[in-house]
Amino acid sequence: MLPEDLHARPAGALVRVAARFRSTVEVIFNEKRANARSVLAIMGLNATAGSTVLVRADGDDADEAAAAVVLALSAVA
Repeated sequence: MLPEDLHARPAGALVRVAARFRSTVEVIFNEKRANARSVLAIMGLNATAGSTVLVRADGDDADEAAAAVVLALSAVA
């Protein structure tokens, strides 16, 4: 569950984490998908505190990328 809304600051932190990896990472909320490298796309999910999101990654370092993005999402503050 998200500890806070995915507004500009936490979305920016998430994008910085996702940018460290070669894999494509998506964040999914209420059937909306957002590229984890786009602040505007992440904010466009309108995910609020207490919401559950799904992280999906595809590529050479997908496991590491997904784990890092999940960690970033759980630590947004």
